[in-house]
Amino acid sequence: MTRYFAAFGGLCEIFAIDLRTSVVDAAVEWTRGQHHRFTRFEPESELSHFNNALPGHWVTVSDDLEELLRVGLDAYVHSAGLVHIGVLPALLAAGYTRTFADGPTEPSPDGATPPKPLPEILEVKAGRAKLAKGSAVDLGGIAKGWLADRCVERLGGNALANFAGDLYARGPGISGEGWPIGFGDRTVLLREMGAATSGTTKRSWGEGLHHLIDPRTGLPSTSDLGELSVLARTGTEAEILAKTALLMGRDAGIAWLEGKALGWATP
Repeated sequence: MTRYFAAFGGLCEIFAIDLRTSVVDAAVEWTRGQHHRFTRFEPESELSHFNNALPGHWVTVSDDLEELLRVGLDAYVHSAGLVHIGVLPALLAAGYTRTFADGPTEPSPDGATPPKPLPEILEVKAGRAKLAKGSAVDLGGIAKGWLADRCVERLGGNALANFAGDLYARGPGISGEGWPIGFGDRTVLLREMGAATSGTTKRSWGEGLHHLIDPRTGLPSTSDLGELSVLARTGTEAEILAKTALLMGRDAGIAWLEGKALGWATP
């Protein structure tokens, strides 16, 4: 059974074997609901309410948003600060102020500055969180990878969820050997594994402007890697590894992936 739908700024796919239609349809609706909760492009989303709350004051957050914020903090540590969910002000300065389908707005490079260390601007406790003045978060790829993991958990059994390039596969697939996915120039079989692709070319505009901000500069990355795909134990981990390595650049990034990723591919 296959379902295709739009969310997270791209095409989403759910594949499932030997599951009831109602279970798969419920997973699609759940995914759409999570998109509306965690997008920064809808003023009534939970993420927008959190970003717009009074700076420095504790805000009640749902269990899911709390966990996503904690994932962001963990990713910051494991990536030595390169995966930084607090780059939203820099994204806005680059002109990514509305959905990519609506097109960019005029960039304001003078307003692009490196964000402070994430633990200095974001605090999370049980059921609540707060942001420092002038800060805002964009959950971006971390949300896609995390939600792909959660969606397949909800489905159970033999299923794959691909959310605009971040995916997780569980079970033996159709053939019994795993789920086939395109990975670089080849096809690989995934079973209890995630994959993610990070890149600077698909969401780009103007000269040198794209959605992947380097938190060391507050500007779009100038990495010599235009795209990198990674295999890992989960979709969340694959997303974090891919983004970190891409920002490091080809030589340092590929070396860093050794012993961390289950595989990687570049164009």
